[in-house]
Amino acid sequence: MEIKVLGPGCANCKKLEANVFEAVAQLDLDADIQKVEDIQEIMSYGVLSTPGLVVDGVVKISGRVPSVAEIIAILKG
Repeated sequence: MEIKVLGPGCANCKKLEANVFEAVAQLDLDADIQKVEDIQEIMSYGVLSTPGLVVDGVVKISGRVPSVAEIIAILKG
């Protein structure tokens, strides 16, 4: 599973990244978590409001910080 956290490094972006790590740890998933700070790459996903959460190439959340429980639900699919 590939997970990308999209954002330039703002407080909300850092919070989303922390929540993603927590959710992955709780699920004991083998996931490749990447932080994407390049604006061009972020825009290539169609995300205009950060932070964004991309799972296996699909944008799941943008413009807000989901809770750990919400991220777990997304990752369980």
